[in-house]
Formats: sequence, structure tokens, C-alpha cells
Amino acid sequence: MSRPEYTAPPEVFYNDDESKKYTTSSRVQHIQAAMTLRALELLNLAPNQHILDIGCGSGLSGEILTEEGHMWVGMDISASMLGNALDREVDGDLFLADMGSGIPFRAGSFDAAISISAIQWLCNADTSLADPKKRLLHFFQTLFSALKRGGKVACQFYPTNEKQLDAIQGAAKQAGFGGGVVIDDAESKKNKKYYLVLTAGVSEDGINLEGVSVDIERRIRKRKQDETRKDYIKRKKELMTKRGKKVARDSKYTARKRRPKF
Repeated sequence: MSRPEYTAPPEVFYNDDESKKYTTSSRVQHIQAAMTLRALELLNLAPNQHILDIGCGSGLSGEILTEEGHMWVGMDISASMLGNALDREVDGDLFLADMGSGIPFRAGSFDAAISISAIQWLCNADTSLADPKKRLLHFFQTLFSALKRGGKVACQFYPTNEKQLDAIQGAAKQAGFGGGVVIDDAESKKNKKYYLVLTAGVSEDGINLEGVSVDIERRIRKRKQDETRKDYIKRKKELMTKRGKKVARDSKYTARKRRPKF
């Protein structure tokens, strides 16, 4: 299967149909949750941090951030993906923007940032005027500015080759970040995962750069096994209530599946 970034620009590839298919896939949800939890583990953040989710898509990673007690803002170039996030009533604020054009927030706005399966898109030129090297550097420079001093970043990504990996690390270093790449399951072609783990302006104390495996899969499986549909809906309603949103009262129809309309 060809990589999606070679198929079309992200705002074109993730159209209404592809966005819905991506969002509703239980396999994608499972993988996204596991990678987000791993990114948070690498960052080792204090509770209740303000986090930027770069390439947030339909908010699958954002839901994990909310469950872990963080506030977040998500940015994505795909209007269709953000539309799905709005339909799902995620708790983060959403922003339509191209990360290659820079992070459009004031200096020092965020304690940390995450990105799941997104920054490799910056390595491709979608138009004759696009320069991947310049877009990468501008992305990391503006991200550095948007973070508080000592802010942390964890970007899970899929580099095509060593040249692309070096380009991404080089741009981050040139922008002023310290840190490095963590590779999980390095010997596995199918399950290998790359995480770029960075700090803005200070040493990387408190960040786990060892790549030690953790039992995140067990946590995901346990949550899926223990949580019924009704439990899930109640948990979401509790989260929305804490955020000051109005939610419908529970009734005997809560969590019941609706009959299909003909």
C-alpha cells in the first residue's frame, strides 16, 4: 500500500469519506490511543498541562489527552477531519491551519505539544513553490516560540528513509530544540515506531529517552474490555459537564442503539 503522503496533499487525501473511514475504524482508534499514551509517557508531564495537538485530525489523540487530565488545542489542515471532531464533540479547541506555514499561536502559549502520524507530511512538496526544507524549519521555529521555556514535544512519525529522518532532526536542532529520537520495537518492520522527543531551551531532564517498552497495550485492552457502551457515554458526559457544557439527562434510553432509518 502506498503511503498517503505520496497520494495527495493531506487536505485533499483526508476528504469526507476518508476522514469518516479513518475516524470510525476500531483498529485506528486502538493504535492512535496507544501511540498517544506512549508520547505522554515520554514527555512525563505534570497534571493539567496545556497541550497543542499538531495534526489532531478528528480528535482521537485529543480524547486521550482529556482522559489523562490535560487541556488541549488541536490544529489540522483537513477541514473534513476537523468536521468529524466537531461532530464527536471533543473537548479541545480546534483550529484549521497548515503546520508547514507555521504554528499560529502567541509565544509561550503551551506547556507541551504532541503530534501523532503527521510531521512526515512536511517532507513532501505538494506544489512547485513548496520547499520541504524551509517548511520543516519554519514549523520547528514557530513551534519553539509557541512553547513555554522548557516546554516538551513528542512527535510520533513515519520517516521514509534515513535522509528524511536526518532532515527532521536537523530542522528541530537548528530551531533550538534539544532531544532525540526514540525507536520502539526497532527490530520489527511492522510495529516499529519513531518518536521525536524534544525540549525547548533547556536540557531534557525528566524525558525518558531510553525507549523502554511499557504495557500500554494492556491498558488499552483493559479499558475496552471493562467499559460498556453505557459506561463510555457516561464518562463522556461527565467530562463534558466538567468543561461546562450542557448534556442530556440520563434515562432508560441512555446508550441504547437506535433502530436504522429506512
